[in-house]
Amino acid sequence: MKTKNVTIFSKRVCLLGLAFASFTTMAQEEEQAKKWFDNLSVSGSVDSYYRYNIGAPNKELDIDDETVYVAPGTSFANQSGFALGMANAILSYNGEKAGFVADLVFGPRGEDAVFLSDGSAQIVNQLYAYWNVSEKVKFTIGNFNTFLGYEVISPAGNFNYSTSYMFSYGPFSHTGLKADFALDDKWSAMLAVMNPTDYTENNPFDTYIVGAQLGYVADNGSAFLNFRYGNEGQPGEVGPTFQADLTTGWDVSEDFYLGINTTYLSTEPQEDGDASGFYGVALYPQYKTSEKFTLGLRGEYFAQYNGGLVAFDGATLSSPIAFDQEGDGDVIALTLTGSYDVGDLTLKPEFRVDSSDDAFVDSDLEVSSTLTSFVLGAVYKF
Repeated sequence: MKTKNVTIFSKRVCLLGLAFASFTTMAQEEEQAKKWFDNLSVSGSVDSYYRYNIGAPNKELDIDDETVYVAPGTSFANQSGFALGMANAILSYNGEKAGFVADLVFGPRGEDAVFLSDGSAQIVNQLYAYWNVSEKVKFTIGNFNTFLGYEVISPAGNFNYSTSYMFSYGPFSHTGLKADFALDDKWSAMLAVMNPTDYTENNPFDTYIVGAQLGYVADNGSAFLNFRYGNEGQPGEVGPTFQADLTTGWDVSEDFYLGINTTYLSTEPQEDGDASGFYGVALYPQYKTSEKFTLGLRGEYFAQYNGGLVAFDGATLSSPIAFDQEGDGDVIALTLTGSYDVGDLTLKPEFRVDSSDDAFVDSDLEVSSTLTSFVLGAVYKF
C-alpha cells in the first residue's frame, strides 16, 4: 500500500511539474509574441479639401489643347471645388537592432508624390530598412522622403495645407544608402549616396548624387543644414546640380513659434553657358490662441534664374511663375492658415495670395499678376 501511495504521489508531482513547465513555456511564448507586436505600429492619415479661386475661373479651361485649372504653380491642393487628397498608411517595425518602414499612399496627392513612377498603380511613398549599428550610428537603405526643406509630402506633417514653391520644386524622395551619426546629445550628421532625385524604383542613368546634413536639436527648437550634389541625369546632357538648404524652427515663447526655410539650387551646363537654378526663402510664424486653434502665416519669396525650373516659351496657365527672355522670374506667395483640432481631425481654413507678373488670369481670362484663392483642408491622423 505504501509503495502504491508513493507511486501515485510521484505521478502527481510529475504531472504538476509538466503542467508548470508547459505554463512557463506558454507564458514565455506569449511574452515574446507581445514584445514582437509591441514593436509593430500602424499610423497614417486621410485628407480632402475644397478650393475656390476668388476673381479667377474655377472650371476646366482648354489652353493649347491642354486641360488646365487656374491654380498656384505648386504641388497638391490645386483642383477646384471639392477634391481628394490621399490616404496614407504607414507600417513600421522598430526593433532594437533593425527595423523597417513601409509607407503607402493612395489618391491624387499620393500619385503626384510619386510622379516619376509609371501610372497611378505605384503606391510606395517610402520603403526602407535600417540597422542600428550602435547607439551613435544608424544605416538606412531603400526609398525615403527627402531630408531637404521645411515641408513634407504628408499633409499631417505640415501646418499649411497647400505647399510652398521651394517644396514643390525641390526633391520629394530619394532611394539610396544613408548613414546617420549622433555626434552628441544635440548635434547630428548624415551622409548619403543616392539615385538621381525622385528616381525611387531604379537608376536609369548610372549617375549618383551625394547628400549631407548637419543637425542641431535643443529643447526649444532645431536647425538643419542640408546639401546634395551630383549629376541628376536629366534633362538631357547636363552638369552636376548643387543644392544648399537651411531648415530651422524655434519656440520663441510658449504660444509663438517661428520657422525659417531658405534654399539655393544651381545646375551647371554640360558645355559652355551659364548655370541655371532657383532660390527662395520662407518664414513660418505661428501663434497658438488656444488648446485647439493655431493661426499661422507662410510668407515666401521664390525666384528662378536662367530658366532654372522648366523651359517655357512664355507665361501660360501651366507655368510655375512668370519669367523674362533671360529665364529670370520670381513670385511672392502669402498663405494665412488656421488649424483647428477636433480630436484626431484637423480643419485648416486657408487664404492664399500668389503674385507674379502676368502669370495668372482673371475671371475674364485676361492676364493677371495676382491669384487669390481659398482652401479648406481636412486631415485625419491615426
